[in-house]
Amino acid sequence: MTGSCYWLTTPVASFIVDCGMFQGNKTLQALNYEPFPFDASKIDFVLQTHAHIDHAGLLQKLYKAGFRGPVHMTAGTHDLLSFMLADSAFIQEMETEQLNRRNARRGRPEVTPAYTRDDAADCLKLFRAEEYERWLEAAPAIRFHMWNAGHILGSASIEVEIAQPESDKPLRLLFYGDIGPDHKLFHPDPEASSSFDYVISESTYGGRTRSRRTEEQRREILAHEVCAALQAGGNLLIPSFAVKRTQELLADITILQESGVINHAPIFLDSPLAIRATEVFERHAHELEHLSRRPHLIDNPNIRFTETVDESKAINRIRGEAIILAASGMCDAGCIRHHLHQHLWRPDSTVLLVGYQAPGTLGHLITDGVEKVTIQGDPIKVRARIREIDVYSGHADHGELVDWIKERMPIHRLILTHGDPEARVALREAMVATGFPADHVVEPEIDDVFDLVSGQLEPAEKSLRARRVEPAVISHLDWHNDTAEFLLDIREEIDQAADERSKQVVIRRLRRAPEES
Repeated sequence: MTGSCYWLTTPVASFIVDCGMFQGNKTLQALNYEPFPFDASKIDFVLQTHAHIDHAGLLQKLYKAGFRGPVHMTAGTHDLLSFMLADSAFIQEMETEQLNRRNARRGRPEVTPAYTRDDAADCLKLFRAEEYERWLEAAPAIRFHMWNAGHILGSASIEVEIAQPESDKPLRLLFYGDIGPDHKLFHPDPEASSSFDYVISESTYGGRTRSRRTEEQRREILAHEVCAALQAGGNLLIPSFAVKRTQELLADITILQESGVINHAPIFLDSPLAIRATEVFERHAHELEHLSRRPHLIDNPNIRFTETVDESKAINRIRGEAIILAASGMCDAGCIRHHLHQHLWRPDSTVLLVGYQAPGTLGHLITDGVEKVTIQGDPIKVRARIREIDVYSGHADHGELVDWIKERMPIHRLILTHGDPEARVALREAMVATGFPADHVVEPEIDDVFDLVSGQLEPAEKSLRARRVEPAVISHLDWHNDTAEFLLDIREEIDQAADERSKQVVIRRLRRAPEES
């Protein structure tokens, strides 16, 4: 579902489409620190679909590993990544520093960050801002064309043509990146041409169909949750992705406050990254639907922007009727973690989740109904009201994906990627039900290799290298999650023991358990 990166080799060039960070359980995240499955110094160029970190977050690592070619992207993606990569590198450095302090106390060796802010700054020099719907040559015999994907600002589906020496027809490919839904705030409906040899499609919402909502209905749903949260007496925490999701929420909350539907509670945007992204959205207002008609829609006097750590911590002194938006959307990094640390145990607090939660992330555990979690090393009881809405997704749902693929016909091979196993199976079955040949739908796993000339898929262990991780681990809880839960259970059992003697009995019993097994 994350870590999107497609490596293509031809007789004249080697290039990649996207270079995304892995998000999810710790086993999956560990891949961010391992070497690429290719020599970065021999990659000639990169085609970048959009700015989300799961598609672009390892570009600076690519630079650090020796890549020096151009990175082609739209102007919107260029502007977003100009600060998103630096923010990602800052988090990388900060988390590595914290880990090394813990490792020093435990007698473990230091680790180095996968990349630094210097790598991010140097990587930006390779970026090339390109226009939509214009054919460009990336290398001899290879050209590309960017279509608006309707996902986030600057998002693109990338059409690639590769000349074939023994044919007068080029090999035609379409990489979706991520496709946006029809009729949503800010972004136009996605576009692209048709008739491809290969379509590489995301499948995020395969098997999941959302009810069609008008703008008014979407705001009604949000208003209901905001009013209920504030009436409960505590603060409302909204873990939100910094790009697009935060701006949509700010826009809708502003309209609801201006119209008197919800009260004028203070709104804290506690994410320097989201603040920068909001500024970029304003600069690109002429490209965006709705925002172009009201260019100051997000200039709400109730919004307070927090830029420093001290300002972020000061929010926690507010004990009720405040709306706090903070990154990250999956609760696995950024400012939202210390807010959850302060509020998750409070029965009057509300956590409103508004996006996809990858398996193994803190956000996924919370939505799954766990009773306790570990945050910043502390066991935390989950007593807050946990709410979830799915009206702000930037992804096309099942029906929209099926329709989108059908509009690209004829297609020789459909390659389904970037989705959980169940989602890919559901999308595959839906396409077969429309009459698409079953043997022409491919569901590759990580590190699989596909021969575009012969049309044959070879499992990774039989091709260039063994898999970096088994596919079954990717979309499920891993041993790190199991260990954290087990340690929380041990601590709770000890704490619940009546007295000192009872606690010692529990500890001795637990110590004997490995011997008895």
